[in-house]
Amino acid sequence: MPADCPRLKENAKLCTCTYSGCEKHARCCECLHYHRRKGGLPACFFTPEAERTYDRSVEKFIAGRK
Repeated sequence: MPADCPRLKENAKLCTCTYSGCEKHARCCECLHYHRRKGGLPACFFTPEAERTYDRSVEKFIAGRK
């Protein structure tokens, strides 16, 4: 993992992840690739209520959009 991200400060203003200790916080590229490998989506795709469940599945995302 890179030591720093050139857009870290800008990304941090937009990052909605509430998982404390997340090493990918505000590192959008790493976060997106991590969740894709796991078959899910990053926190920023979800409503605040859905994000707090830590269920990052595609199914949860679709259910929240109905």
